[in-house]
Amino acid sequence: MSESESLPKIGQIVRVLRGREADQYCIVIEQLSDRYVRIADGEKRKYDRAKKKNITHLELVDYVSPEVRQSIEQTGRVSNGKLRFALSKFMNDQVLDLKKGEQIDG
Repeated sequence: MSESESLPKIGQIVRVLRGREADQYCIVIEQLSDRYVRIADGEKRKYDRAKKKNITHLELVDYVSPEVRQSIEQTGRVSNGKLRFALSKFMNDQVLDLKKGEQIDG
C-alpha cells in the first residue's frame, strides 16, 4: 500500500474497525497528521466533538462526499445535517448497488 492510498481525503467515508464506534461509518473532516484524522457522523459524533482516530483503525471506503469536501474547503466547517445526508446517501447507494448485483447474479 503506497502513501497516497493509505491517507484518507477530506470528505471520505470510512468504517471504524476498532473502539466503541466499531463497524460504524463516519466521514473524515480533518487530516491531523500522517497518522491521525478527525472523524464525525453528524449524529452521535457531531462536527464540534469530532473523534481523533488513528488511520490504522479505519477502513477507507472508495467514496468521497463532494458536498462535505466543498463545504469544508469553502467555509472551514460542515453542518451536522450535511454529514448525516452524505452518510445516508452513501448507505442508500451501497444498498442499491447490492440489490443490483443480486438481480444480475440471480
